[in-house]
Amino acid sequence: MPKDYVHQDMNEEVTAISGHYTNEKEDTVTINGKEVLYILGHAVVDTSCCGMGGGRFALIPGYLLKHHYRTDDDGKNVSQVEPIEDDWDIKKEIIHQIEQRESYCNIRFLG
Repeated sequence: MPKDYVHQDMNEEVTAISGHYTNEKEDTVTINGKEVLYILGHAVVDTSCCGMGGGRFALIPGYLLKHHYRTDDDGKNVSQVEPIEDDWDIKKEIIHQIEQRESYCNIRFLG
């Protein structure tokens, strides 16, 4: 089922409960003729009681159906996406393509 994805600001640090993260860029990979949106960033865990750490990440909202088709009340761009749910073969191919382009990162599919 299609859903809206609100694009976040790039290169702005966001404080989270155990540290902070920064979205660095948005890009797409093509799978079976469909564009898949992903957001690449990095996170730092530096205010946790359990230690420090961090790393790069990629978030995947889904197949890009309508790119920046409107803005929300805060002026942020909104795209329509189709989440990638239970097809592990497709997910493995997306992960492979992102890993070929980007340095190591933790890849998560948004639901």
